Amino acid sequence: MLRDLFLGPWRAVLVLGVTQILAWGTLFYPPVMTVPLIAAEHGWSATFTMGGFSLALLVVGLVVPQVGRLIDRHGGHRVMPAGSLLAALGLVGLSFADHPAAYLAVWMLIGVATAASLYDAAFASLGRIFGAAARAPITAITLAGGLASTVSWPVTYVLIEHVGWRGTYLVYAGLLALVAAPLHAFALPRRRADAQPPPPPDGAVRPPSVVLPSKGWPFVIVASAFAAYGFVLPGLSAHLLAIFGRAGIDAATVVAVGALFGPAQVVARICEFIFARGVHPLYVARFAVGMLLAALAMIALFGFSAPVAAAFMVMFGMGNGLITIARGTVPLALFGAAGYGFLIGRIARPVLLMQASAPLVLAFVAERASDAGVLMVVAGLALVAFGCFAVVRRP
Repeated sequence: MLRDLFLGPWRAVLVLGVTQILAWGTLFYPPVMTVPLIAAEHGWSATFTMGGFSLALLVVGLVVPQVGRLIDRHGGHRVMPAGSLLAALGLVGLSFADHPAAYLAVWMLIGVATAASLYDAAFASLGRIFGAAARAPITAITLAGGLASTVSWPVTYVLIEHVGWRGTYLVYAGLLALVAAPLHAFALPRRRADAQPPPPPDGAVRPPSVVLPSKGWPFVIVASAFAAYGFVLPGLSAHLLAIFGRAGIDAATVVAVGALFGPAQVVARICEFIFARGVHPLYVARFAVGMLLAALAMIALFGFSAPVAAAFMVMFGMGNGLITIARGTVPLALFGAAGYGFLIGRIARPVLLMQASAPLVLAFVAERASDAGVLMVVAGLALVAFGCFAVVRRP
């Protein structure tokens, strides 16, 4: 087992586990802390400054199918190093972009890099390496990726205190260029899965021999479900800590509450890995969105306080931890492993377009309406996602 872990295809899980922590922790989670500082220093509005992050997500949505196709053809060991290096270049550029046009241009570059760095690229790489047997490796790397917010928010907070937001991004650029890129290039396995995947371990779900067509209404409904939920994570990640602060929770407590998100994701993924390996991914997705809806109902009933905020963050983290796995495993179970990288990219495109709009839309709602309005928008889209997952039927 140890030989396979270090020398066999499972080495990909170790490599991508480390690099996903680095990628999420440097590209996705810091803006909730850095964007207000960037806006204040340059005199830009919060909406415009957060719009750069939204623009990056828009670019990700536009290019991610092509990134998946490239990984299908050439492998993650060739595509993902380029993503890490471009991301490092983008973070350096962000540190020195003082003009609004340059600021937006840098975020576009970061968007291209992000498409080749986060879960969609990692899932496509695992699909190429493991084929239809990729469910367990996908779950395993999300265990590591779930720690990204727990690491990123406190580390970003400390770095900002000592070197400012510019220095923070320069440190993160160095990590991507000197750690993530070499790991992708030299340690990620080159192999492609055999045409006939090995039998699954006891208790695991064997990929179905009959799959749904990757076109038509089943695909549209699945893509719509993930797209509706896709609004939730970036929207809440960009605004939730600020909402807690405006509700009267002190800054140190807000940071501590935010740090619960990552461990909650990891706990949920461990439970899925141990107890739900025989459960169809569709049921996992329904449960995950239902948990988010229950968390939103709790806030509506009990209002904001430190204990309620902590409970919400735990439930949100657990639900998001499961839906992240489902985003890789539901398409695999329903549509099969053929052309999996491109398939993941097709599903990711509407997801990422929704993600691109979320921080900007919710910033507008928060400025023009209220924090309660922000949470109502999130709840509405979560209901749409739950309804779509409910009507999809397994083959």
